[in-house]
Amino acid sequence: MADPKGFLTTRRETPKSRPVDLRLMDWREVYEDFATTKLQKQAGRCMDCGIPFCHQGCPLGNLIPEWNTLTWQEDWREAAERLHATNNFPEFTGTLCPAPCETACVLGINDDPVTIKRVEISIVDRAFEEGWVTPQVPATKTGKTVAVVGSGPSGLAVAQQLTRAGHSVVVLERADRIGGLLRYGIPEFKMEKSRLDRRLDQMRAEGTEFRTSVNVGVDVTAEELRSSYDAVVLAGGATAWRDLPIDGRELDGIHQAMEFLPPANRVAAGELEVSPFDAAGLDVVVIGGGDTGADCVGTSHRQGAKSVTQLEIMPRPPQARSDAHPWPTYPMIYRVSSAHEEGGERLYSVNTQEFLGDADGRVRALSLVEVRNEGGRFVPVPGTERELPAQLVLLAMGFVGPQREGLLESLGVDLDPRGNVARDKDFRTNLDNVFVAGDMGRGQSLIVWAIAEGRSAASAVDAYLTGRDVLPAPIRPTDRPIA
Repeated sequence: MADPKGFLTTRRETPKSRPVDLRLMDWREVYEDFATTKLQKQAGRCMDCGIPFCHQGCPLGNLIPEWNTLTWQEDWREAAERLHATNNFPEFTGTLCPAPCETACVLGINDDPVTIKRVEISIVDRAFEEGWVTPQVPATKTGKTVAVVGSGPSGLAVAQQLTRAGHSVVVLERADRIGGLLRYGIPEFKMEKSRLDRRLDQMRAEGTEFRTSVNVGVDVTAEELRSSYDAVVLAGGATAWRDLPIDGRELDGIHQAMEFLPPANRVAAGELEVSPFDAAGLDVVVIGGGDTGADCVGTSHRQGAKSVTQLEIMPRPPQARSDAHPWPTYPMIYRVSSAHEEGGERLYSVNTQEFLGDADGRVRALSLVEVRNEGGRFVPVPGTERELPAQLVLLAMGFVGPQREGLLESLGVDLDPRGNVARDKDFRTNLDNVFVAGDMGRGQSLIVWAIAEGRSAASAVDAYLTGRDVLPAPIRPTDRPIA
């Protein structure tokens, strides 16, 4: 283990956030630098448990005690190798993952858990700075071709694994730049896009080909796709958003979160001068209390909103883990993101009954009512109706599955009862050479699950193409570390 007394002598500490008034002036990540000496002490709190439940919390099976110990010992290069042995993109999970590993940490039973996520991002940043992350070019080529549809974290994981196995991989993306939600859905203040770009440079050097502005199912037909490649992997995500079809939904100024966030990211990247959905000077209401809603909150703050209110139909979660979510499960507790630190109001146990418009057909307010849960149904509380001013409403209520129009319909893949692409244990659809990974087959989930599924699907595709047995998922013993 690392420091034998670390968990007794060192308290949990995380980086401080930059002052709110300063960070609202830019789109940079919100956290200040964290001293190496402090980080090593945090890594030293890891107890190297006989049964490391952090493994159970991590879908990737990350070797957390190992790289914590190596960090404490200042063996940064070996720590980077152990980190990359199970995770293609620790810079993505280190910034964006909600860290179920930390809620499963044994130390967290009666103390604050190890700062696993901070150690993770610090290791990979150090690896890039030192030049240890280099292209892993396959020694031989198999002659097999693979098309990966979608360039989010799952599609990128599939592509990198299969490229390194010697297959010729092409990633097809309908947007004009690679990255999926990592590019245009996740705000810059949560993950700067330089982290994505430096990893894409590595993948290009390894031999992965990227093609943008290709809408598969329209620009390339399903028949052309299947006939042109030995295998196809669907990794387009769960992009069909949940709507709110109530009176007034047709009013101007009501938009889906994924209509609002991409142009804001383009502004941050210098691709647009101003977003067509700018919140400057407006009362903004975000409907949906999850991470996407918080992204809308932080983005609205940076655009100069007059006020920001986030609505959630569920009651406010408890401050601490309840009996309904015992350790080591991921608990539903009240969490405050960096966006919430920046201002605004959060309302719980409320439901929107109607959107109210002005004479010009633009939204001016919401009709709200408080609700209580009775037998699994949300019932309005009489006498609690009120109006909430809003000139911009953002719907961030999650996703109901993959987009069916276009590719999925033309391919003729089967869907499961939840509307996701059906697959067997080897990630194969009802079509012989078509596989599916990530949210498109799993449903809306965490980024760490997307990467884990991408790695596992890649193993299954490799076995299909070569006739080898499928290797255990999610960790492939033959993977070479990429640092």
